[in-house]
Amino acid sequence: MTTDLDQRVRLAHGDVWQAEGRLRVRFGGGARELAGVRLSSSGLPHPQWNNGDVVDGSRFDAEDARAWFAQRAHGAGVPWGMRALAGVRFPHGRRLFTRRSMGLLPGQLTRAPMPPNVELVLAAPGAADVVARIDATAFAEPIEHALPWVAPHLGAQGICAVVARLDGTPVGTATAVHTDDRAGRCVGIFGVGVLAQARGRGIGAVMTSWLIERAFDAGATLAHLNPNNEAAARIYRRLGFRETSGFDVYVDL
Repeated sequence: MTTDLDQRVRLAHGDVWQAEGRLRVRFGGGARELAGVRLSSSGLPHPQWNNGDVVDGSRFDAEDARAWFAQRAHGAGVPWGMRALAGVRFPHGRRLFTRRSMGLLPGQLTRAPMPPNVELVLAAPGAADVVARIDATAFAEPIEHALPWVAPHLGAQGICAVVARLDGTPVGTATAVHTDDRAGRCVGIFGVGVLAQARGRGIGAVMTSWLIERAFDAGATLAHLNPNNEAAARIYRRLGFRETSGFDVYVDL
């Protein structure tokens, strides 16, 4: 059964991707709404950063979406995928996996304690290399992929990244994307990554908690995120997050 929180998290997730696309227009990305779908592109040659959220599958036209993505990257085109509500039939492409979603309302946050010898700092625009290195290492991605994704975030309005330092050494990062669109004032938490040698100390939890607390203090009325696995979901549940309807991700459209 779909709840109000499910619906709002779904809208907020789409709001984030629209914001990401608008941020990246100068890099060949963009954001667009077509019949039944909200499209977003980074302009980068990686399908996870070029996608769409299905709003009404009966109105979705794959040819229209295909034509739009073919114009990204300054006309070179980009690989892309689509997200549909989990468990709802979508007769296009190939289902790749299901992405989980979680939501949190103000007053439900259980603040994570600051681990010993850890400090959190906001990442300045000049810290793109540091953030990208942690992100690439934590998620086993080439830094050449991470850097062009991370760099536009730093210094962008409505987006902030935090760096966790352990005994002065950067070991973790997370990013908050603030939106005020169809779902209202929300914050999405993404890219929560901690280097292997610093895991198990609560650094991921405290970065998430810190970013959400700042967002709620600034007026956000919903926090949302996508746990990569059950271990991450357990951490977020301890912070007060509730599981919501996820997304089925489709490729080869």
